[in-house]
Amino acid sequence: MRVAPGSNWAGTHDYAARGVVTPRTAEEVADAVRSGTRVKALGSRHSFNDIADSSGELISLERLTGHPVVDPTRRRVTVPAGVRFAELAVQLEAEGLALHNLGSLPHISVAGAIATGTHGSGRRNGNLSSAVAGLQLVTGSGDLVTVERGDADFDGFVVSLGALGIVTAVILDVQPSYQVRQDIYLDLPWDAVLDEFDAIMSSAYSVSLFTDWTGETLKQAWVKSRMDAAPELPESFFGARPAGDAVMSPAGDDLDNTTAQGGVPGPWFERLPHFRADVTPSAGDEIQTEYFVDVADAVEAIKAVRALDDRIAPALLVTELRTVASDRLWLSPAFARDSLAIHFTWFNRPGDVRALLPLIEEALAPFAPRPHWGKWFSLDAEQIAPQYDRLEEFRALAERLDPAHRFRNAYLERVLGLPD
Repeated sequence: MRVAPGSNWAGTHDYAARGVVTPRTAEEVADAVRSGTRVKALGSRHSFNDIADSSGELISLERLTGHPVVDPTRRRVTVPAGVRFAELAVQLEAEGLALHNLGSLPHISVAGAIATGTHGSGRRNGNLSSAVAGLQLVTGSGDLVTVERGDADFDGFVVSLGALGIVTAVILDVQPSYQVRQDIYLDLPWDAVLDEFDAIMSSAYSVSLFTDWTGETLKQAWVKSRMDAAPELPESFFGARPAGDAVMSPAGDDLDNTTAQGGVPGPWFERLPHFRADVTPSAGDEIQTEYFVDVADAVEAIKAVRALDDRIAPALLVTELRTVASDRLWLSPAFARDSLAIHFTWFNRPGDVRALLPLIEEALAPFAPRPHWGKWFSLDAEQIAPQYDRLEEFRALAERLDPAHRFRNAYLERVLGLPD
């Protein structure tokens, strides 16, 4: 059944595709690919731009669900592409298993998050895509193929922006379940961040810093510690004070949508995300932007953005600063470099945001910024290409797997130089 495409979850992008089909099996996905001239996979609609749009039809993955299949010997799990991380986490926990990382929103689909290099946080933690051990996908010819870690070009398949095919199942590395505590600190001095950045970001399993870029302190520091690492958290966190029992939201509002705080231990999947799975995440009515720079340039990059504080603050809900470990995935924003992710959650004011993006990108230009593929940015293929050493190989891989250009769209032409 074909339905109207509608918009993304935040209502900030209206899909231009002719319609959406919702296959229930990999074979039905293959049929949909073979019957269309242009198609594109659609996950949980958490992208803010046109990465998942098409001049033809969208193939929704929402019915490609079911119970994950665990391989305890290899410590892997095979997951249907439409499953969301919140659902997967509960099912893994029942098996005594866990993932190494989760994004701030557990609402996102496994396949969509992986295709865009979406990430959690942690100085030594790779993004969600780094856990991928294998993929099953339908290519442009309608063939169902499986690739696994170690296969030729595997590192090009994982973060694919939907250019290689429709992913129908994902194989992920898993580990024994673990407990995490989440502690919130307030008013972290900017001087401490600039003087001791690496010590701050390395002080726990995952650390997130929230700011509006104004004043002499950052609003909040969210410190997530694995209990099996025997954390001993100080009363003062690099000059920031503990929030105590107060429940904090990243944007400082009164929304009750965050995971448990106050240092109370709980399962990994109820602490690593910022937002609970049973509520609307973040502010909802918003636009998001994010840039990745080499962590070695973190302090100077932060200073460069902070110099724009009076321009940024009026349009900003909140900025989050996180770190992500490097990986080998060709189009990952963390490819070959440990990274600082500078994230902006904007008010839903498209004109203001579009005017700010070139200013921020110009300020970050000396640090070779890489955009989050699923969020707003104004960089084009000419500016992005120098940041990815394996881009030409990826273009060749896309041509081989999709010679008829069924998966091409305006986005891929604009940001990767792949002809529409």
